[in-house]
Amino acid sequence: MEDMQNQPPHVVLFSSPGLGHLIPIIELGKRFLRHHNFKVTILAVTFQASNAEAEVLRSSLCDVIEIPPPDLPAGAGAALATRLCMTMRAAVPAIRAALSTMQLRPSAFIVDIFGTDSLPVAAELNIRKFVYVTSHAWFLSLLVYLSVLDEIIEGQYVDQNKPLTIPGSSPVRPEDVFDPMQDRNDMQYSECLTLGKAIPRSDGVLVNTWEELQCRDLEALRDQNLMGRVLKVPVYAVGPIMREPDSETGWDSGWVVQWLDKQPRDSVVYVLFGSGGTMSYEQMREIAFGLELSEQRFVWVVRAPTEGVTDAAYLTMGRGTSDDWDGVLPEGFVERTWEVGLVVPQWAPQVTVLRHSSVGAFLSHCGWGSTLESVMSGVPMIAWPLYAEQRMNATLLAEELGVAVRTKELPTKKVVRREEIASMVREVIQLRDGRISAVTKRVKEIKHSAEKALSPGGSSHTALAQVAKIIIGG
Repeated sequence: MEDMQNQPPHVVLFSSPGLGHLIPIIELGKRFLRHHNFKVTILAVTFQASNAEAEVLRSSLCDVIEIPPPDLPAGAGAALATRLCMTMRAAVPAIRAALSTMQLRPSAFIVDIFGTDSLPVAAELNIRKFVYVTSHAWFLSLLVYLSVLDEIIEGQYVDQNKPLTIPGSSPVRPEDVFDPMQDRNDMQYSECLTLGKAIPRSDGVLVNTWEELQCRDLEALRDQNLMGRVLKVPVYAVGPIMREPDSETGWDSGWVVQWLDKQPRDSVVYVLFGSGGTMSYEQMREIAFGLELSEQRFVWVVRAPTEGVTDAAYLTMGRGTSDDWDGVLPEGFVERTWEVGLVVPQWAPQVTVLRHSSVGAFLSHCGWGSTLESVMSGVPMIAWPLYAEQRMNATLLAEELGVAVRTKELPTKKVVRREEIASMVREVIQLRDGRISAVTKRVKEIKHSAEKALSPGGSSHTALAQVAKIIIGG
């Protein structure tokens, strides 16, 4: 490695597969590049699954080293979290080789939660190491505290008759626990335990939230009498970190924007369930009838249904042809709704759509990246959690922050019928006596809070500057 004298600090970020991790890793890299003039390298385990993944990598502005996914044993790791953990663990030799041979010695190594198996490599090479939690502080608390819950709670978490207590944070209802906690006998649960135990072995944790949004959770994570005694390392709230419209320049979005330009302000509900979310044929039909029954304008990004597994598209990221949705919607639906609705196959430039003045609501899977994009666009949500920690997100959004409405029962437990869907759409999208809805007012307040946190002197701007100073000093 060459002498680093007179060279910029070099930050290497390591992303696990999936746009839900790749996008926030890249956007964090851009912050170091633009705000602190660091050299940034992205190590990304890619499946070369779709044009979406390729376009995200092309727009990164950073040096990118793609690491092909290792071959895993046939049938190994049926659950998504298990597959991700096994993939990232098998990539450790490639990470060691990459870090050891870089021309400019890395000043810091930052991994997402699935990359913690690579932290010892950074320790061997005497490189500062951080974990970047692309979700929020409440999720981080549960993940880190899981090893304690594992010892004190007997039986399945989902069968408990009272919420799970986390020191200093809101309790977690049994039905809201993230996917690996659904079955303690599944391999993904033991993998998740390992992840939670590995995070304190870093030099610090960056989390994609901001102080004013989750002050209580963040204070608990730092308090040695509360979660700080488990986490043990500093926590830096550096969010919201998410895509900007200029990251979507490779998409042919003109026709969608042209349609939106013709619609009244705040009149359109945008419908998309993330890069990996799927649902049953029956549920898709109910959503279609619900949108039609609501009599509201909509843009719906449609993908082919999948029975049984709600994260089935995560590692393929919407790969498919424009005909995949043809025939899965109710007969005549497109023709009946053509004056008020736009059906988009496979993919849409989400940030561009959300920031359009005609969009007034987002029917969303509550992935944290999509949530931040919606909040920063001032658009309230209809919460429709599907997998991962999305049930926690929906509870946070609807019951604590007040920026979303949600279904009476979890969509993963029961088919949500058209009447309820129509009611939720009308509740969020319609103006009442010329006044905006409560969720719309609240989301605009939180947007202002986030903008203040990101501005010079704001809490998140200051936190990232602190991290940069540590890296430079290291």
